[in-house]
Order: sequence, then structure tokens, then C-alpha cells
Amino acid sequence: MSRRSAERDWVRHSQMPGRIERIEAYFSGHGYDPHRHDTYAIGRTLSGVQSFRYRRAMRHSLPGGTLVLHPDEVHDGMAGTDEGFRYRMLYVDPVLIQQVLGGRPLPFIAGGLSDDIRLRHASESFLQTMDHAFETLEEDDAIYDLAHALQAVAGQRRGRRAFDYVAAERARAYIHAHLDTNIALDDLEHASGRDRWSLSRDFRALFGTSPYRYVTLRRLDHCRALMHAGVALADAALIAGFFDQSHMTRHFIRAFGLSPARWLGMLKL
Repeated sequence: MSRRSAERDWVRHSQMPGRIERIEAYFSGHGYDPHRHDTYAIGRTLSGVQSFRYRRAMRHSLPGGTLVLHPDEVHDGMAGTDEGFRYRMLYVDPVLIQQVLGGRPLPFIAGGLSDDIRLRHASESFLQTMDHAFETLEEDDAIYDLAHALQAVAGQRRGRRAFDYVAAERARAYIHAHLDTNIALDDLEHASGRDRWSLSRDFRALFGTSPYRYVTLRRLDHCRALMHAGVALADAALIAGFFDQSHMTRHFIRAFGLSPARWLGMLKL
């Protein structure tokens, strides 16, 4: 019997408290449909070949290197061989990176793969195990090291503009305080003190996605927490602020590359 037929796909979320989501997963073949989320996805292939389409090219991750997928970049995932692949991944909120870099453009790692030892060392604290519980100061140090490693490996972008980090952060805080309402760009303009189009540009550069996408992903985060707690899909969709279950499902697939039902079925506690 082949390994593909012997082992079902699974995803295990770290149960340790912390500010960075950590998962370990195994896929025997097809993993995720094309999707994009508003976090950095930083990971390591543990076994097999992890293949994915990213920025119009097919990439292949082997054990030892580091994956760094930029926020809001479309990608998918699949096994590169019949043996399947196992990997660990961090989902890092760009806000955590900005709290270290203080308003610089988010670092971009070309090609989504890196063999740079600085990035491997900086991500090792989070990727070496799923069961490590961080002390608060330990996690702060690890985030600091990761942010600066990303910046060092990415290098300096040319043609850098000045971004209003304070105004963008005001808009982000407003979003979190009003997720249960219909947020308009007028509201964010008023809350931030910045004109809407400059704010939209700065928000994308500093937090990796548009204000609308940011709102949608925060509602999906709420929805996932509700579903994981046993709330029915239809009820979770309404509580999180979607029109109905089908509306939530469309956004869920775009963000995570699989349906809510499949996501629930793969969870491995």
C-alpha cells in the first residue's frame, strides 16, 4: 500500500498561547487551491517535496530551506512526489513586523524561498517544535529577530516613499473596534486623519493588504474560532458578520484555499 493511500491529510494547530499561529500538516497530494491571506506564511518542509505556484512560477521546497510567502500573494500547495509532504508553518501578522520596523515597507523575499542562514536561525525558535510555550519576553525577542532577518534578507527597496504609519495604525484600530458594523472608507478617513487614497496606499504597504481585505480576514478569523468551538457553519457566518453561510464560504476558500468543511475535517488536535 502506498503512503498516499495509507495516511490521510491532516493539520495540527499549536495549542500553546502566543501571538503567532503555528501549524504542522501533512498532505498526500493536493493541498490547497489558489488563495491569499494577509499574513506572512513562513515555514519549513520537514519531509518530501512541497510544491506551489507563486508569482507566475512553480516553486519546490525541500527540507532545510525556508518558505516566506508575502502577505496577499496568491499561492497554492501540493505534493511534488507520490510520498506527500509534511511541513510546519507560521502565520505572522504584519502588524508584529511593523511594531519592530516602525513604518518601513514590509520586507519582500523574492521567489518565496530562501537558503539564507539568518532567516533560518531567526525562524527556528518558532519552527523547531509545536509544543514550546514562549515566555512573553522570549516571544518578543524572537519576533524582533525575525523582523530584522526578513529586512536584512530582503534588502532595501528602491524608490521608497514616505508612509504615514501613525495614521494607518489609527485606521487599523478603528477596524478592530467596529468589526460588527458596516465599515466605510469615509469612516477610516475620519478616524485616521488621512485622505482615503493615501491611506489605502499606506495601509497596503504597511500591513500587506487593503482595508477591505483586512476587515474580511478578521471576520474569517472570528468565524474559524467559532467553528472550532463547535458553532454551526451557518451560525458562525452570521455571528462573524457575513450575509450568510455561502457568503462566508466564498471568502473562506479565497483566503485559505479549502472549504470550511474540509478545514474542520482535517484538524488534528
